[in-house]
Amino acid sequence: MSEYTAYFNGEWVPMSRLLIDHNDRGFYKGDVIYDVARTFDGKPYRLKEHVDRLYRSLRYVRIDPGLSPEEMLEISEEAVERNEHLRAEVGDHLIRQYVTRGPGRSTINSGPATVIVKVWPIDFGYYSRCFTDGAHGVIVRTRSYSPEALEPKLKHQSRMNFNIADLEAADVDSDGWAILTDEDGNITEGSEYNVAIITNGVIRTSTDRSILKGESREMIFELGRQLNIPVVEEDIQPYDMYTADEAFFATSTFCALPVTSVDNRQLGDGKPGPMTRQLLAAWSERVGVDIVDQALRFAK
Repeated sequence: MSEYTAYFNGEWVPMSRLLIDHNDRGFYKGDVIYDVARTFDGKPYRLKEHVDRLYRSLRYVRIDPGLSPEEMLEISEEAVERNEHLRAEVGDHLIRQYVTRGPGRSTINSGPATVIVKVWPIDFGYYSRCFTDGAHGVIVRTRSYSPEALEPKLKHQSRMNFNIADLEAADVDSDGWAILTDEDGNITEGSEYNVAIITNGVIRTSTDRSILKGESREMIFELGRQLNIPVVEEDIQPYDMYTADEAFFATSTFCALPVTSVDNRQLGDGKPGPMTRQLLAAWSERVGVDIVDQALRFAK
């Protein structure tokens, strides 16, 4: 396979030349904001919304990328175009933007920012079988960051709690997907995805107090209106997950991934639920790609 091309501080370089300075605060302090979108049939999906979220996070942490949102959007679109010739073998791509505060020992005097935009194959094999068998959720001991400690709406990479959560989930179930809670024990989110349950025909998702407001989470509200399915934000406790009719994870990569068990407790009949399948069908129609079929075809 030919090498992918990425944007790196004003240049287009082969992926192998994405070499970060060891003094860069993104490397040694986790001082980095990022976002991730994807393509469907090679077309960027909700890319502007992802870039807008990226810039909200950058403003909050006071990192100046040296590029306007419009320029970042154009660079991201160009990255997709430059790597389009590689897509046939992999199905579709992720689009990632990273912005660090740059090199420097002091937060205040560091810089200039390091900016990377790269396109990379979606790892369909990581989750494809969950569309037919369902993912196994595990409610872990590790908590989401409290909003009093760190604003959860930031999309940042200072996420050691997510790494520990994934390890804890695997301790319980080798195929486990981590589900975190807040300091009050309410379900928040997974390590890379939002969480939703379905009870009595209503999609229920956590409030945005302690979670990242995912773009796919926003899409659930849109599709709910389209399908006349109520979608509500509220506190969700483990009891609610254990007794739900259905559950799913939502993120840009896989859109809506069915969950068939939580903490080794079967949900519903133990198969991907009808409303989750309905949501996926509507999502597929919206993006012009059969989401499930593509994941199964390109799984490796």
